[in-house]
Amino acid sequence: MKTVYNTKRVCSRSIEIEMDDDHTITQVRFNGGCSGNTQGISSLVKGMKAEDAIAKLKGIDCNGRGTSCPDQLALALEKAMNK
Repeated sequence: MKTVYNTKRVCSRSIEIEMDDDHTITQVRFNGGCSGNTQGISSLVKGMKAEDAIAKLKGIDCNGRGTSCPDQLALALEKAMNK
């Protein structure tokens, strides 16, 4: 399953996610944002169950924005799982 999530209130513009049918993350690509950080997040969650990634990333805040790229990834994963 492949999905694209348009981010809100962060530097990245969108997140492309690929998951297996059992919600294992196979690929994450951030479009825009801090290249090193988004590559690091993508690498860390690859092979992880979406539920576990959500538990670790949801609620992370970036400079008082109320969200962050990791938080937006958690929201994107939730949306993808509910499709």
